[in-house]
Amino acid sequence: MSRVDLHIHSTASDGRLTPADIIQKAVEGGLTFIALADHDTVAGIAPALTAAQAFPRLKVIPCVEISTDIPQGEVHVLGYFIDYTDHELKVALDRFRNSRLRRAKGMVAKLENLGIHIDWQRVQEIASGSSIGRPHIAQAMLEKGYIASIKQAFTEYLSRDGPAYVEREKMTPAEAVELILKAKGLPVLAHPLTFNDPEAMIIELKTAGLAGIEAYYDGYTTEEINRLAGLADRHNLIATGGSDYHGLDPDTETPIGGADVPMESVERLIALAKQRVPDLRL
Repeated sequence: MSRVDLHIHSTASDGRLTPADIIQKAVEGGLTFIALADHDTVAGIAPALTAAQAFPRLKVIPCVEISTDIPQGEVHVLGYFIDYTDHELKVALDRFRNSRLRRAKGMVAKLENLGIHIDWQRVQEIASGSSIGRPHIAQAMLEKGYIASIKQAFTEYLSRDGPAYVEREKMTPAEAVELILKAKGLPVLAHPLTFNDPEAMIIELKTAGLAGIEAYYDGYTTEEINRLAGLADRHNLIATGGSDYHGLDPDTETPIGGADVPMESVERLIALAKQRVPDLRL
């Protein structure tokens, strides 16, 4: 079990555990550094920081995972050490969340046309007031027996090429990097093997201000990790990592601390963050 996990989701977006529950689970696992990285929202950061005050050995890094689009699919950009009170950041994320809501309603309607009848009110209940995402729809499908696993919902219906997929408001990866930098954060390319030609994307985003890439990630093989760590080294970037924990499918997903992230990753992130924001507190 790693003592570092830089990619965790809570009920603020599409995770199953509250920010306070995430803190408790991290403490029980003996972690020393975590990052709460909810999708397109910073709503979970303040509650997580408050809960972490009872556990001084655990340090929580404010983070956000911004969803962006390229012609071949989605690219996600993580923003570490963001000023989560930044007005421009909040406005942009609010706009994204509204777009997610419209998309979710559209997906439910498409599923209805496919003979999959799930109740919109139940999707909202599952989301519990957080930003509604595809995992919430998948959970509603699972409850009614239309699928056998959350993964099946994505592979057969909700993925980009799936019959129930609906587009949302778009932002380019470079625009996400710029937004994170304006909020005093460090942009990191998330799970780079989910799209074609990651090195080309790395080169493009390095010019825009990319600080790192996620190499130590849920499900990556040793060969893949070494390849990505090599790319990070080649382009003078920090190799980060995390479990991408959501808690929706405990039998199959990587637990908190389950990705073998070296302490050097977080130490380099902290050093770079303090270099850019000298009065940074952690």
